[in-house]
Amino acid sequence: MSVAEKIRSIPRRRHDERGTAVVEFAIASVVLLVLLFGIITYGYMLSFKQGLTQAAAEGARAAAVVSNASAPGVAATAVVPALNAFNKNCSSAGMSCTYSVLPADTGCAAGTNCIRVQITYDYKNHPLMPVFPGLGLLLPDTLTATSIVRTN
Repeated sequence: MSVAEKIRSIPRRRHDERGTAVVEFAIASVVLLVLLFGIITYGYMLSFKQGLTQAAAEGARAAAVVSNASAPGVAATAVVPALNAFNKNCSSAGMSCTYSVLPADTGCAAGTNCIRVQITYDYKNHPLMPVFPGLGLLLPDTLTATSIVRTN
């Protein structure tokens, strides 16, 4: 077999297969983009949930060392800096903050009172990031953080 015959026998790319790499890349890139945006969206939502938990804990911690009458106001003031990290506050759309003094009959030790700080965010109707189609099924409708401490 001569060199010319060997070159001719090498399989050549057929002309009707041009563009298949582009089609394959288009299909694979959609899956990869959905995964990428899913990871980013879910990660940011978890970070926001941690921020809500931190805000509730800060409010409860601040309220634990004051008298029962002023505890809700002190808690409300302490919650603000933690929520500002996400450019939110208790009067933001979808956000609700409640501060309540709980009497001993609700689980606190006899002769003491507790304060509960609860922060709720309507994530379904007020998402923090643009919603990628289909990812809304995996994210929670509401995010809630509650912290309860015994007051002096």
